[in-house]
Amino acid sequence: MSEGEKQTVRLTQRRDYQFEVDFGAGVPALLADEPAPLGQGAGPSPVQLLAAAVGNCLSDSLLFALRKFKQRPEPMSAEVTAEVGRNAEGRLRVLGITASLTLGAPADTIEHLDRVLGQFEAFCTVTQSVGQGIPVRVQVFDAHGLQLK
Repeated sequence: MSEGEKQTVRLTQRRDYQFEVDFGAGVPALLADEPAPLGQGAGPSPVQLLAAAVGNCLSDSLLFALRKFKQRPEPMSAEVTAEVGRNAEGRLRVLGITASLTLGAPADTIEHLDRVLGQFEAFCTVTQSVGQGIPVRVQVFDAHGLQLK
């Protein structure tokens, strides 16, 4: 994505709280839905889509930073938890997000890891934007479960 670029998605209601999300040419559409009792849970909820966007962007940023040093951390994985609760006015809000990224390789096989871990988050467009309004906690583990960040 380049500076000034605009990203547009289109949502069309299919029934009740189910919306088809159209990302544009060449990208498969996605059915989003609220969980019961509002919806039927036939697709990811808006909160799940937010969590997925944060996790995907962080994973991409970490992978890009490692590949700049010609490192191979694959296969990577991520688990993202969005905490939903009530704000001071009693309205449901995403109160915080925790993203746990796991490298597919042991830490001792990856060069420049400290440098990468110190800077990759700053280049994550989605997480840095979301983090201005929702606290985002990021953890990184290696393939053996050793916490690196």
